[in-house]
Amino acid sequence: MTFMFIMLSASGVWFLSDGYLMWPAEQKRHVVFKAIAEEKIADGQATTEKDPAVIMAWEAKAKAEGWKAKVPKHRSDGDLMGQRIPGFVFIIAAFTFSVWVAWNHRRSVKAEGEWITGASGERVNFDWIVEMDRRKWENKGIAYAIYEQDGKRRRLTLDDHKFLGCEAIILEAEKRIKARKEAGTSA
Repeated sequence: MTFMFIMLSASGVWFLSDGYLMWPAEQKRHVVFKAIAEEKIADGQATTEKDPAVIMAWEAKAKAEGWKAKVPKHRSDGDLMGQRIPGFVFIIAAFTFSVWVAWNHRRSVKAEGEWITGASGERVNFDWIVEMDRRKWENKGIAYAIYEQDGKRRRLTLDDHKFLGCEAIILEAEKRIKARKEAGTSA
C-alpha cells in the first residue's frame, strides 16, 4: 500500500514538474533558439533550423547562459496542459488512496465470545452460521459465513488478507456447524 501511494505521488510530482517547471523553461529556451535560427536564415548563413551554423550558434548561446546544449523542443500550451492534468489526477488519486487506506485500517473482523463483529460493524452469533463458503479461500484468502437472521440468509465476508485472524473464526464456525449436524443426526 505504501508502494502504491509512493508510485501515485511520484507520478503526479513528475508530471507537474514537467508541466510547470521543465517544459516552460524548455519553451523559453526554444524561443531563443528560434530567434537564433531565424537570424541565421535571414542572414543567409543557414537554410533550415537544423543547419550546422544554427546548431553551433545555439550551442554557444547555451554555453554562455549555462543551459543544456541540446536543441530545445517547442512546448505548446496544449503540451503543458497534457502534463499538468495527469499530474493533478495522480496527486488526487494518491490522496484518495491514502484516505481509503486510513479508513480501511480502522475496520476489523474479530470474534469476542459468541459474537463475530464484521468489517462493516455487523454482529453475527456463531450459532447463526449455517454454512461456510470457502471457494475463494485457497486463491484469495476469502471465505463467506452464511448465516440466518430474522428468517433471512445473509453473508459475512471473512478476508484473511485484510483482517488477520479470520481463519480462527472460520475454524470455530465450522466446528460448531459440524457439532450441530452431529447433534441433529444422533437425536
